[in-house]
Amino acid sequence: MTPTTLIRTFAAAMVMSIVASGHGYANPDSWRLSGWADTDFSRTSIDLDDILSGGPPKDGIPAIDDPQFVDAGSAANVQPGEPVVTVKIGDDARAYPFGILTWHEIVNDVVGGRPVTITYCPLCNSAVVFDRRVAGRILDFGTTGKLLASNLVMYDRQTQSWWQQFTGEGIVGAMTGVELETVPVRVESFERFLAANPDGRVLVPNNPNMRRYGQNPYERYDGRTRPYEFLFNAELPDYINPMERVVAYEYDGVDRAVTMALVREEGSITLGNVTIGWFEGQNSALDTTVISQGRDVGNIVVQANTSDGPVDLVYDVTFAFVFHAFYPDERIKQN
Repeated sequence: MTPTTLIRTFAAAMVMSIVASGHGYANPDSWRLSGWADTDFSRTSIDLDDILSGGPPKDGIPAIDDPQFVDAGSAANVQPGEPVVTVKIGDDARAYPFGILTWHEIVNDVVGGRPVTITYCPLCNSAVVFDRRVAGRILDFGTTGKLLASNLVMYDRQTQSWWQQFTGEGIVGAMTGVELETVPVRVESFERFLAANPDGRVLVPNNPNMRRYGQNPYERYDGRTRPYEFLFNAELPDYINPMERVVAYEYDGVDRAVTMALVREEGSITLGNVTIGWFEGQNSALDTTVISQGRDVGNIVVQANTSDGPVDLVYDVTFAFVFHAFYPDERIKQN
């Protein structure tokens, strides 16, 4: 099967699943019969009618629970410009390539002694890392197969609650209203990770033949003018290209966003006490079929300027439609 045929088949399967499940209509009784008997649908912070089927069933996109790594210097299958999520806690530095995350979306891991979950939603280009400790217990996360505003809805195996990946908020079940703690990380090219962490480690597939690792099943997705219509049923922003890449971050209790294009044009911008820098050399994970051949979209670093020097902040390079869907009252800075 060619990559183009793969994406067409994948999209067709999603459409069929959506039609079968009832596009845009809450169906808890049906959900209970498909793996969610222990989820309390009476507790929710959202309108369940906004939940869409993404196509795959519960755990149809399998999380990685036993991650395997190699030394960064011997990671032969990751090219210099390929994007990775860099998690560094203490002396423990690990890179999670998008070429693997695209196919699994969630990695449950322990870095520097801290239980974390690394998440990536390809439809939103959203990479967020969370602390897995909640109320004295360690949670393990998986994929529900559901979407809200095209964003991955996760679940935890301990309570079967559903969580929004972009915000880290529990939205259905016993954990409704609970917010996961986010971990400051960097989304950067493998080359930048290796230069800063020569003794770091890189995630490798448990089974290299399980998926088309290093390939992008959403070919040319970030060249569209809007997200896939059958996977998105929220309001689009009317003042900016919905697929514009934006840098989203939170500071002083306010969620903010600025276009990546503006940061790239300036090289570095300072907004209040926050400095955002752009550096060349990172392939888009959502452009060409082979991720390492994607166009250069650059690297972003977001830091707070403190009396002790710059400190990395939690940030996400996502699309304008995503930020607008979850923070509609906050305007994205374009100039």
